Amino acid sequence: MVVVSGNVLIVKKADMTSPLVHEKIWFEKFRYDEAERQYFEKLSKGSSNTPLKSSLAGEVAKARQHIKNSLECMDGIAALATNVNVELVNRLNSLEKSNTELNSLVKDLQAVIKQLDSRVKVLETNSNKPSHTTTVAPAPTQEKTVDDNDDGVDLFGSDSEEESEEAKKIKEQRLAEYAAKKSKKPALIAKSNIILDVKPWDDETDMKLLEAEVRKISMDGLLWGASKLVPLAYGIHKLQISCVVEDDKVSVDVLQEAIEAIEDYVQSVDIAAFNKV
Repeated sequence: MVVVSGNVLIVKKADMTSPLVHEKIWFEKFRYDEAERQYFEKLSKGSSNTPLKSSLAGEVAKARQHIKNSLECMDGIAALATNVNVELVNRLNSLEKSNTELNSLVKDLQAVIKQLDSRVKVLETNSNKPSHTTTVAPAPTQEKTVDDNDDGVDLFGSDSEEESEEAKKIKEQRLAEYAAKKSKKPALIAKSNIILDVKPWDDETDMKLLEAEVRKISMDGLLWGASKLVPLAYGIHKLQISCVVEDDKVSVDVLQEAIEAIEDYVQSVDIAAFNKV
């Protein structure tokens, strides 16, 4: 606030508690204009009072700077208040959203609890009821009554014996037909696919000769398949060879012993994979 008292321009700070502190209104503008007018009048008259002129010019400059600072401070306060309001509104919106979600979740839980309660009540009532078991009376057996006057003669004996003999013949005929059909069907042969790891003694072993010696092994129900060399360490390779065997004819142990019998080339034999075909 700018106040002119005599020849002195007094600058007072604005009351920040006033409700009009955020409004950009200059209430003392007429006094500033009056002081400025007097200042220029004195300059035009050419007064010799130089210290007074300099003091008035300094006070006017200070007043202008103070007004400028006050307006900038008001702008900062208004911007800060706007940011705070926006942040509060965002927080309130998020709280309202979470509150609605919690309310819906609570309602769902209440519905589930009611369903469980009703089911428990039904189970309790069913468990308390006595179980009624219905007993079925055995059907009365019909016994054949024989008249004492028949003298031990069975009127239906011949028919039953003939029917039983015919049933036996039909049964034997059907069994014979089934056996004939079964004999014509080819029997399933159980086979296995085996992958063997044949390890040599050292890196100087001729692996081609080793494979040739292994493939020379021949058994009924044995069929050799593909093979490859797999590196082990220090330049040593092992022979990995596959074969298909019939389980009833070829024993895996016998096959391993036959390969290990090639002592000049083979150190050991391991089963890498064993699958039923």
